[in-house]
Amino acid sequence: MASTTDKLKAIARLDPVTTSNIPVHPLYTPADLDGWDAERDLGYPGQYPYTRGVQATMYRGRLWTMRQYAGMGDAEESNKRYKYLLANGQTGLSVAFDLPTQIGYDSDHPMAIGEVGKVGVAIDSIEDMQRLFDGIDLTRISTSMTINATASILLALYVAVARRKGGDSKLLSGTVQNDVLKEYIARGTYIYPPATAMRIITDMFAWINAQVPEWNTISISGYHMREAGCTAVQEVAFTLANGITYVDAAIKAGLDVDEFAPRLSFFFAAHNNFLEEVAKFRCARRMWARMMRVRFGAKNPRSWMLRFHTQTGGSTLTAQQPENNIVRTALQGLAAVLGGTQSLHTNGFDEALALPTEQAARIALRTQQIIGYESGVANTIDPFAGSYYIESLTSEIETRAEEYLGKIDAMGGMLKAIERGYVQSEIQNAAYEFQQAVDGLEAVVVGVNRFEISSEDEKAVPIQRIDEALEQKQVERVRSLRAQREQAGWAESLKKVEEAARGSDNLMPHILHAVESNATVGEISDTLRKVFGEFQEVVVV
Repeated sequence: MASTTDKLKAIARLDPVTTSNIPVHPLYTPADLDGWDAERDLGYPGQYPYTRGVQATMYRGRLWTMRQYAGMGDAEESNKRYKYLLANGQTGLSVAFDLPTQIGYDSDHPMAIGEVGKVGVAIDSIEDMQRLFDGIDLTRISTSMTINATASILLALYVAVARRKGGDSKLLSGTVQNDVLKEYIARGTYIYPPATAMRIITDMFAWINAQVPEWNTISISGYHMREAGCTAVQEVAFTLANGITYVDAAIKAGLDVDEFAPRLSFFFAAHNNFLEEVAKFRCARRMWARMMRVRFGAKNPRSWMLRFHTQTGGSTLTAQQPENNIVRTALQGLAAVLGGTQSLHTNGFDEALALPTEQAARIALRTQQIIGYESGVANTIDPFAGSYYIESLTSEIETRAEEYLGKIDAMGGMLKAIERGYVQSEIQNAAYEFQQAVDGLEAVVVGVNRFEISSEDEKAVPIQRIDEALEQKQVERVRSLRAQREQAGWAESLKKVEEAARGSDNLMPHILHAVESNATVGEISDTLRKVFGEFQEVVVV
């Protein structure tokens, strides 16, 4: 049987590849840019095709938004973490919701037992949302909410709280993730069948454009597909395919592309293959610009711009030697910045073990601040432009992503590809191949399959623990709300939601009225379930 040393020697003789299995030559020259045209493929920052960035001055004008993802327990606990992060220099909020909130169950529902507040904050009503943002001026801060199936309800709650405080909804800025397609593919927090989920999303597009014009209507997310195991090429291809589907649906719903497209945004992962990640971001911008201008005939340059948030790779973090994750996160954050991200979340080093502690969250934020204020990389725009390797790799990712898009189009689009299990299967195969590479020592994970230390030498790190008493406290709150609210008002508001769902009225005004009438997240979700039904997952084997 071959020893570990023999395996490593054999691997060293192989040509290296990126995570997308793109061969990496030892040296790149102008010959590797055969057919590449600087004016056509590169251009200038802030100009089509936006390979070099969507703003002319990029970070010389303003640094990216430093937006640390946070949420735990109940609204008060999360509010404390938001204020802590803001006091330490965070420039935008990012809300994590617990699983019951994400799939439309109130905290006292039997399905919520044991999950309340565990992977995010529990939000059942307008009272919870008000506590969540207590002492924070929503018209002066940008807020991102990672919410999909119940995005319409959580956005309505956010707007309702701002209105309670006397704020103008037209001054609110932020993003609801609102990308349900990737839930069917990789994440699983869906409720309704795809067709009705798309109806809710297009209703949101129309309503947000009119009522909350500074709000991003959707964050089309490659992140969760990447975390599920897809490659960088697949992340670009599947994310843009989802984007195409949303644009198609909105146009079919009667919306003008140049009315809604400027408020579309994207969400990508940053993983460890540093140069491939930089090239991936540049490629995605260029591909989207061409799609919007050529495929959809958009005329407004803002419709061509792919604006995106980045989160460093949670799946790359290791429970072994967790301090190593600080280095991984720094490299990933730097790749996102050099790739031109508009906002960034950097993971806590302890997130392979639990939700991040305050110390871990502060280190993660300081990582961004060191990149922004000490590294010098923000002083010039797209410093890798013209690099033989980066430009070659950007073009190769585009070629391979286009092949995927061609296959998906031939199947009848992304909804058909999801229904057939094609996308899920491709991601599962990529994840399996990567794990085989790790197990076979072809892919090195420091501290896991090389440079290990004994368990005795591992030092325990502090763990963030959620107080078990918070669940019962939250259950009592939602039950108290139901007992004390004006009965006729909330019941009538739910009836209006149901009527709109059965008809063709835009759902959003009715959902907003319902949350302002103290209807809960679970009650509104159940009303829509009654009309739309629930999606049953396709098992991919």
